[in-house]
Amino acid sequence: MAVGDSAWSPLGQRIFRSIWIAGLVSNIGTWMQSTATAWLMVTIAPSPLMVSLVQTATSLPIFLLALPAGALADAVDRRRLILFTQCWMFCAAFALGALTWAGRVTPGVLLWLTLFLSLGMALNAPAWQAIVPELVDRSQIPAAVALNSAGFNVARFIGPALGGLVVGSMGAAAAFWCNAASYAGVIAVLFIWDRTSTARDHPESLLAAMRTGIRFAIESSALRAIFIRSASFIFCGSALMALLPLIARQRLMVGSEGYGLLVGVFGLGAVAGAVMLPSVRRRLSLNTLAVLAASLFGLAMAAVAVVHDYTVACIVLFLSGATWLALLATFNSSVQSLVPAWVRGRALAVYLLVFFGGLAAGSLLWGTAAGAWGLRNALLLASVGLLAGVAVTARYRLKEDGEAL
Repeated sequence: MAVGDSAWSPLGQRIFRSIWIAGLVSNIGTWMQSTATAWLMVTIAPSPLMVSLVQTATSLPIFLLALPAGALADAVDRRRLILFTQCWMFCAAFALGALTWAGRVTPGVLLWLTLFLSLGMALNAPAWQAIVPELVDRSQIPAAVALNSAGFNVARFIGPALGGLVVGSMGAAAAFWCNAASYAGVIAVLFIWDRTSTARDHPESLLAAMRTGIRFAIESSALRAIFIRSASFIFCGSALMALLPLIARQRLMVGSEGYGLLVGVFGLGAVAGAVMLPSVRRRLSLNTLAVLAASLFGLAMAAVAVVHDYTVACIVLFLSGATWLALLATFNSSVQSLVPAWVRGRALAVYLLVFFGGLAAGSLLWGTAAGAWGLRNALLLASVGLLAGVAVTARYRLKEDGEAL
């Protein structure tokens, strides 16, 4: 497997560095909004089902729109598509801030506007991921993907902690407006990026492009293995973040600042995982790494289910974040490295469909289970399911970069 010179080498490419920094700022705003949304729902409708529906509302649009969004990413100018979606998300975040400030947010309004913002995220995601190979050398793709994940999780460390402070001191509306402002940097960098257009010798309609992408994914045994293993992991692994607001409030007895710090510690662990990942990948095969990371995450989720001490919970969430990053970056970079450029957006879209479909369905299931059987039992059951899934899906072998699809 070809691995870049270091975890930081993609930052030597000017345009990657600029987009990475702008994306970091935007992701900080996104995590501020995510923290404010979850805590606002805990405040106005504190049932496990309603709280878990926040994550479902965030994930469902990506599941529903992944394929058309992937086809668009391969069919249109990706730069212009990303510009459109960034403006869309700015409008959604600003509107949610205005309605919250005016005191007109109900649980239904909160869920619908979260859904609307997530529609922009859904259209943005395949194009955003598919531009990575345009920004760095091929050997740097795994490091670039890990850096993007690290940036997302640096934001996951800073954003929730900052969001918790903002919500506690100025209210949720201020956090939503901060998120709206955070899109400005991405929009500015994309305006100045002089992207070379990619010629398409055989233009396809949107439906034809979607059919081609699905057929390619179905016929590729390497992609099927990635999809099966990622679906198995995320369906049960979704329980941790879906139920964390309730764990913070009901089990650990903390407020918005404490909840924000819990999410931030998870993100800090993911940053540590991203830094260590290139070194780990030189020592372990993809399959060994995937099994170890998923198994450790399952055990950590079981620990969260029984812990009552805040400090211990932070330590466990740090370890959870590191294993989460290692696994998801492995799946994502495998898709990016194995798939040819002409269908990369659609292959990533199928991956996102599988991942966020499992996230949405899993969040709904575990929220319902927590309401019926309690937080502890729901998390323990999810942990057992995840570990069983690791054992069952281990026979679907992940292929290294350079192996035939």
